[in-house]
This record gives sequence, structure tokens and C-alpha cells, in this order.
Amino acid sequence: MDPHLLRTFVTVVRTGSFSAAAAELGYTQAAVSQQIASLENDLKATLLHRRPVGTTEAGARLLEHAGPILLRLQAARAEIVRMSGTSRARLRIGASPLASVHVAAPLARARAAHPRVEATLWVMGRAGIGAAVAAGDLDIGLVDGIAAPSDPLRLADTVPLAAVAVAERALALVLPAAHPLASRPGADLNDLVDALWLDVPDVAVPLPALRQATGSRDGFRPSLTCEGGDLPFLLALIAAGHGLAVLPAGLAGGAGLAEVPVRAPRIVHRTELLHSRATDPATAAFVAALS
Repeated sequence: MDPHLLRTFVTVVRTGSFSAAAAELGYTQAAVSQQIASLENDLKATLLHRRPVGTTEAGARLLEHAGPILLRLQAARAEIVRMSGTSRARLRIGASPLASVHVAAPLARARAAHPRVEATLWVMGRAGIGAAVAAGDLDIGLVDGIAAPSDPLRLADTVPLAAVAVAERALALVLPAAHPLASRPGADLNDLVDALWLDVPDVAVPLPALRQATGSRDGFRPSLTCEGGDLPFLLALIAAGHGLAVLPAGLAGGAGLAEVPVRAPRIVHRTELLHSRATDPATAAFVAALS
């Protein structure tokens, strides 16, 4: 399959329109229609309903493959560019909010070793960091999540990346100081599946991760969902009584808050550094400093 046709197919599905896909890709609408027809002819299957635009059963199955295929192609190009030494002297770092605390010191060492490097840092959601590193949009990614002690994070393995453990910390249930559970010596999350929870997935431990850790299908329902945000914002919501959250221990030091150590299930907060197997000197200096 021609990857250009796959890319057009994915764009049409994502935008829901042949004309919108044409505008995004810089083609005419007729060219987009012709490319989709060529892909359908190659596969001997109808992939898209035209009015309204949507995937057929075959198109939905192809979409499952298309994203990883295109990412793998982009990752291959990015890795070869890094190996050839033709990339610019720059260091692009993406970090999730709780992982960003590990950036400052190694970045200072990398910039001292390579003073002409152009450094850029993005604090972003966890979900897109691995793909951005694989595709060459980021040189380094710092991600966090929960895992069993000493176990690696469960990251998408579509593209091979080097993953380095940075830190492991105990977890705590963060709640208002006046909450009935605040005086407990420990918390079992299995007993709290029906509590009121805050869903701030880029900062707190995501609720789906808590469901997976406890084996709960329907528990940990959010009382309030927030896209984006940062740690002070999350702590203010907890203190105001909007819901509970699980965070690395030691982060909720503000007035009006309490931390109860998570005793069960047996999980920890883990931070990992992600980078391509082919690294430029500035990236290698950052990795060495953090390692």
C-alpha cells in the first residue's frame, strides 16, 4: 500500500470530510477522491461511506493498522536523519507535568556541554509524548504513570524507543484535611471505587489506570473532569471538596489537604525517559546527565 494513500485515508477519516482533508493536505478535493479510490482498488474493498463520510467495516480495520504503519515510517526516517548527523543543533524535550520536575538539572548540563544547542521544552499530556519522540518531533520524552514496583510503564510498543527509569515514588490518596478518611494510616483503593474522584488525567493518576490496577470495570467515576491543568490547580480543586485524586507522595503540602499512603494495590508512581536509539550529542548529554 502506498503510504501517501494511507495518509490521505487517515486524514479523511479524522476530518470527516473529503474537502477538509484536501485543504489540510494541500490537494484538490478531486485528487483526494482519486487517492481514496486508488486505495480501495488496491485492496479490492470499499473503505469509506461517502454521504456522510465514515468507515466501512473494512475501513475501520484498515484504520487500526494505518496509524502504527505511518508512525513507524516516520520514525524510521527520523532515526536515519539522526544517524546521518544532518539534523539541526537543537534539543526538543516533551514532559508530562509531573515528570517535568526532572528536566532542569540535566538540561543545564546538556546546554553547558553544547552551548550552541537550541533547547525547547513542552509540558504536555502523557498520551502524545511517545509518538512524538518516535516521529522525530521530540528528541526526548519524560513520561510518568503507575506500575508495580520495579516494573516498566506500559507504553505503546509500535515503535522501538529506548526507555530509561528515572524515578519511583510511593503513591498517596490526596483529600481535604477534614475528610473522614484523612486520619487513616493507609488507603486501599479497592474500597474507594465508589468515591467521588477528580479526573485530571494529565496531572493526577488517570482514572482508567486506577480501574486497571484494581480490576474495577465501573468504579472511579469522575465527579469533575478537567482537560489540561497543573498541580496547583488540581490541589485547589481537591481542597475545595470537588473530589479525590492519587498523586506521588509528598506533593500535597498545602493547607487544607491531607495525604494517606496507598497500601493496596501494590503500585508506585514511575517516571521514564524516552529517546530514539540513534541520538545526537546534545540528546546523549541530557540522557547521561539524567541517568
